[in-house]
Amino acid sequence: MKLELYRDIRRQTSDKYPKTLERPKKIENSTEFGLTVVYVIINSGMKWTIAQDINSRVKVALLSKGVIEDEFKHPGKRDAINQIWKTKDSLFSDFNACMSDNVKVQFCQSIPWIGKITKYHLAKNLGVDCVKPDRHLVGIAEKYHTTPDLLCAELSKSSGDTVSIVDTVIWRACEMGLLKY
Repeated sequence: MKLELYRDIRRQTSDKYPKTLERPKKIENSTEFGLTVVYVIINSGMKWTIAQDINSRVKVALLSKGVIEDEFKHPGKRDAINQIWKTKDSLFSDFNACMSDNVKVQFCQSIPWIGKITKYHLAKNLGVDCVKPDRHLVGIAEKYHTTPDLLCAELSKSSGDTVSIVDTVIWRACEMGLLKY
């Protein structure tokens, strides 16, 4: 992908969604950590617009009752969320003990309901500068005969954006229909 195209989709995506260019804020405590993990679990496999509404209900329940019940109907995800919420203090401590971004990404996959692709989504949301090789990024990378990591690394180097911001710009551009693969 040429830098000019990237800059154009960057402008268009950030005009509509200004937070596209923001790095996630540093997670300060286990509650923020737990809520971040919960959001990624809710969001996996569904459109983020739908996940927003569900996440709002789940967040209220967790903060008020410490558990979710019928706020989320998916039994596997509900059980994982309740388990994570109970163990969020130790999970947060263990995540912070990881000495490198690669180790943090791998640690994310050890969390219930976080898989081989969602570990990157979670790591990005926890502040790790990495690429999530989801269907959009894989499709765009294949279109340009490269890998998601190399595509984002090249655009990061030439644009000055982090690889995680490049990833988000490309994902958002695909969701908006600005890029097709």
